Amino acid sequence: MSGINDYIDNEVKGNDVVLFMKGTPGFPQCGFSGQVVQILDYIGADYKGVDVLTSAELRQGIKEYSNWPTIPQLYVKGEFVGGCDIIREMFQAGELQTFLVEKGVSVKGAA
Repeated sequence: MSGINDYIDNEVKGNDVVLFMKGTPGFPQCGFSGQVVQILDYIGADYKGVDVLTSAELRQGIKEYSNWPTIPQLYVKGEFVGGCDIIREMFQAGELQTFLVEKGVSVKGAA
């Protein structure tokens, strides 16, 4: 594993919920990243945002790590969950909150 893969692996395994995104949770730099931030903030999930725009190596590395071509990417308890479309669909179906609770991640308003 290269240095960037080690970094990504540590972030994914060292945090319960990690969002690899363009920009930061406070200042998203793309609409798709912004949508996932809004969803996570709305359900009250505690997460770490990692800005892939800080490094071309990180931006490419996360795509190879997950074998997923787009950003943002959400990981929960070391498992790749998906990008914006998947997260939005899970949220709208009420599945995201359930999924997080089942993984042991606290969310506000959890049933």
